[in-house]
Amino acid sequence: MTGSAAVHPRSGSGPEKPRRHLPAWLKRPRSMGEGFARTASLLGDGRLQTVCSESRCPNQHECWESGTATFLVLGTVCTRHCGFCSVSHGRPAEPDPDEPSRLARAAEGMGLKHVVITSVTRDDLPDRGAGHFAACIGRLRARLPGVTVEVLTPDFGGSEKSIRAVIGADPDVFAHNLETVERITPGIRSGASYRRSLAVLSAVRAMGAGILTKSGLMLGLGESDSEVEETLRDLKRTAVDMVTLGQYLRPAAGNMSVARYVPPEEFDRWRDKAMEIGFRHVAAAPFVRSSYRAMESMKESAGQACRLPAPASGRS
Repeated sequence: MTGSAAVHPRSGSGPEKPRRHLPAWLKRPRSMGEGFARTASLLGDGRLQTVCSESRCPNQHECWESGTATFLVLGTVCTRHCGFCSVSHGRPAEPDPDEPSRLARAAEGMGLKHVVITSVTRDDLPDRGAGHFAACIGRLRARLPGVTVEVLTPDFGGSEKSIRAVIGADPDVFAHNLETVERITPGIRSGASYRRSLAVLSAVRAMGAGILTKSGLMLGLGESDSEVEETLRDLKRTAVDMVTLGQYLRPAAGNMSVARYVPPEEFDRWRDKAMEIGFRHVAAAPFVRSSYRAMESMKESAGQACRLPAPASGRS
């Protein structure tokens, strides 16, 4: 995420602010029917984690009820401590070598046609977890022929070797989120860099011909309209195919405060602006998250000939 360096990384600028009342457009019913229970059971049986639960995603009930989830691999303890995120931070355990196989079995049991995998940041590992991503993709391909795979990765410390390891497993979509505008990044993206994140996306485009690229932004952190537009243009200059824009919602009292609740009509305008800038697919609405309705986004983007020809040197 991006933020002002003057912003406290956990609780916002200055004294703690009282929790804001949610506007009407951010209130929705929660369903915990048979679909939700089945998804929870399959995940529990596989001893698998999801970013849906760990990040307190507002779409968890909708997605689990429909039988989808975003898998969170490499544990639930992050080596970074970002101001917007509720995932625990500290010293993680060693990666579980059986996790890729359990993930593939769960995806098969859930009947998934498109699988989204993300992870905590693992700066403690020599490859920062890239090999584990590759192993997950490989197990999915072996168990579910024809499945499409989307990865939402950390920045791997900017390591091209790590990026190449994931690209080599041939995901269909490689996503990495800028999260916010450049000015805000230092205050809430622990150990991250706006320019490094752009470099990661640029490296993916250079190495991964045929792989769709994707990034996401949260609105409501104090960014200006001109900053959002410049960020979208930075992503477009990096040849990103898809972009998501959603409302930042404070997951816990210790996280960054919400500066503003952005009304739906503003998200509609940002969608139009992003399409005007030239993205192949844009999802923009208060509840949009990086992997929300990911399969539909991928299909729409692929239908617009996003799969690029290999460079003269061949696919890396």
